[in-house]
Amino acid sequence: MNEKIGFIGVGRMGANMARRLQECGWTISAVFDAHRPLAEALAAELRCAAPTTLAEVTRAADVIITVVSDDRAMKAIFKGGLLRRAKGKLFINCATVTPAIHQWVQARAEKAGAQSLEACMASSITQARQGSLYLMCGGRPETFERARPILEKLSASMRYIGEAGKAAQVKALVNMVMNINTAGLAEGLGLGAALGLDLTMLREVFAQTGANSQVLKTDGEDMQNREHSCFFSAAHAAKDSGIALKLGKDQGLKLPLAAATKAQYERMIKTGLGELDKSGVAELTFKDRQPSS
Repeated sequence: MNEKIGFIGVGRMGANMARRLQECGWTISAVFDAHRPLAEALAAELRCAAPTTLAEVTRAADVIITVVSDDRAMKAIFKGGLLRRAKGKLFINCATVTPAIHQWVQARAEKAGAQSLEACMASSITQARQGSLYLMCGGRPETFERARPILEKLSASMRYIGEAGKAAQVKALVNMVMNINTAGLAEGLGLGAALGLDLTMLREVFAQTGANSQVLKTDGEDMQNREHSCFFSAAHAAKDSGIALKLGKDQGLKLPLAAATKAQYERMIKTGLGELDKSGVAELTFKDRQPSS
């Protein structure tokens, strides 16, 4: 545990990953966020630096973990000084972005004498804090081995998928199917409510039949009770569905269910519900809840 770790992006996921690693004995040397108050608050908590520039984070750390929002943010940080004096550094990139971005980051990092690994997360905020994430990793095998001791403290399970971009492809498919399942569950419960069925009973029946799914466990009760505290936002669901649709288009495939799901999450954004949890898609499917478009 001699390597010092820096974080770029310390919202709820990044901050909880940093807390977890510090508790496991790793040294968190620097944290940075575009929203500076987040970085300053976490730095005070962890007693580490909160640099004002990306280059300072790289200088202060041996391993830099990035947890940013999208392709644009990833490009901005890797063009914004993060790779200055980066020789020998390791970048572990945890955002859900397009596969091409991970390939672009690896190429730039290696040109600077650094290493880059994608570590795509298929879990949420609670798992980040507990160190029980499920991680899908892509990059060079030797880079994965270097990152393994850190990633083992963040995950209950992880899998090396292959070369740069491959883990991001798998993550896009995971989120595509999850989002479709979530939207489908919302329609089933919404129709059940309109028919006057007891929704607790309906969820119990779903759980014992072919209607069962992981999202039934995580989102079903929340949909029924209108509890949409955000663990994975509708805005992120729309973005990730878009990544999968682009992959499908590149392969000449039509994905009508993914397209319809993306449209539902985009409707949530349009009606001001984009920062609700993905379970909030039920607000569009229950007869007495639907917002005005």
